[in-house]
Amino acid sequence: MADAKPRAVLPDMTATLRDHHVKSMSVALIRNGRIVATGAWGMAGPRRAATVDTPYNLASLTKPLTAEIVLRLVSAGKLSLDEPMDRYWSDPDLTNDPRRMKLTVRMALSHRTGLPNWRDKTGLAFDHDPGTTTGYSGEGYQYAARYAEHRTGQSFEALAARWLFAPSNMRASGYVSAQGATIPVALPYDAAGKPLPAEPVMHYNAADLAHATARDYAKFLIEVQADKGLASSIAAERSRLQADLTPDTCAGPKGSTCPAWTGFGLGWQLLGFPGGTTMLHTGKDAGSFTFAAIDRTTGDGIVILTNSDNGWRIILPILERTGSDSKLIAFLRGQMN
Repeated sequence: MADAKPRAVLPDMTATLRDHHVKSMSVALIRNGRIVATGAWGMAGPRRAATVDTPYNLASLTKPLTAEIVLRLVSAGKLSLDEPMDRYWSDPDLTNDPRRMKLTVRMALSHRTGLPNWRDKTGLAFDHDPGTTTGYSGEGYQYAARYAEHRTGQSFEALAARWLFAPSNMRASGYVSAQGATIPVALPYDAAGKPLPAEPVMHYNAADLAHATARDYAKFLIEVQADKGLASSIAAERSRLQADLTPDTCAGPKGSTCPAWTGFGLGWQLLGFPGGTTMLHTGKDAGSFTFAAIDRTTGDGIVILTNSDNGWRIILPILERTGSDSKLIAFLRGQMN
C-alpha cells in the first residue's frame, strides 16, 4: 500500500543543503509503487526545523494535482475532454474573441490553449490560435478549473477534496491555507538565505501555490502511476504525447542524453525512455523549487520539495544519492549543460 510505513533510510542530506545554500528540503522515495523512505533536513523557518510533516509550497507541482482532479471528473462523465469549455464558461476578457469557443480541457492540460502563462495588467488575450502551438500556460489550468466549477456547480476546492485529497488520504494538502494546515507551510528563502514574504493563500490557483508534504505528494504520484480513479480510455490519453517537444528539447549536444521522445501529456511532461515512460514535473516560485518523477513501468519515483531559490541545485545530487534512474539523471544533466 502507498501509505505503508517507510522501510528504508535516506542518507543524511545536511551537507548537501549546506554546500548548495538551500534552507531545507523534504524527500519521499518510491520503489515499485510504494513509499520506502521519507526524510527532511534543514530549517522550515526561523527556529523551526523541517520535518516529514512540514508542508511546502508546491509551485507548479500544483498543475498535476489539478489535471488529476479534472481527469477523474472526465472519467466519471461529469466533464468532457474535448467539448468546448465555452459552453459552460469563458473568461470575460475573451468575450469578443471567437477563438475562445475552440478551447477544450485537452488543450488546457497539454499547454495548447494559445494563452500566455499569465495575463498582464491589460487582461487576458491569446498569444496564438488554440491548438496550433505549445506554450506553457498557468492560465490554461485556471481556465480548466473554472470550467469544472461551472460545469459541476461546485467550487474547485470542494471538487479537489471530493475527488483527490479525501480518497487519496492527502490530509496535509490543499489549494488554500485553510486546507490541511495543521502545521505551518515552510517559509520561502532567497538565494542568499534571506526569508521572503509569505502571505496566506486565500483563493485557489489551479496552476500554483498549492501545498503538500513530500509524503502526501508521493501518495498522489503512486496513484497517478497506477491510474487510480481513471477510466482506461482516459488513462491511455494521459500516457499519450499530446504536444511533441522532442525537436526543441533535444536539439544539438543535448540530444545525446535525450529519450526517444518527450513532450506534454495531460498534466505531465512525458519522457519516452527505452523500456518505459517517465512522468516528470517541476515547480519554481520565489523561494521554492520542487520536483516529482515516476516511471510508469517500474513504479520507481521521487518527490523533492525545497523552500529555496537554490533548490534546483540539489535535484541531481539527491537523485544520485538515492540511486534514482540513471537515464533520468543523464537527461537532466544534459539539459543543464
